Amino acid sequence: MKKVLFPIALAASLLTGPVMADDCYDPINTWQPQENLIQALESNGWRVDRIKVDDGCYEVKGVDSLGNRFEAVFSPASLNIKELDIKFNQGGGAKDYLDRRSITE
Repeated sequence: MKKVLFPIALAASLLTGPVMADDCYDPINTWQPQENLIQALESNGWRVDRIKVDDGCYEVKGVDSLGNRFEAVFSPASLNIKELDIKFNQGGGAKDYLDRRSITE
């Protein structure tokens, strides 16, 4: 099983600004099982409420480790995040996901 560096990928996607997800064009025989993605998210304290295939991508809805609702789109072969939408709770924000040291150094 491949290890997913989810926090690094998440931080990188937030630092590069909004990413518009295109359809995923990964050949089906290269897709990783949905369970691998669920396991990677849950190992970071995220709860997956739903995962489905949409436009050839894995679309996930759930709650992150801080209680914020999220919707995310992942490439099914690499499990790289393509799009992330977080509905922050009161007092939450992008600062909860960014390592301030990497921003200020």
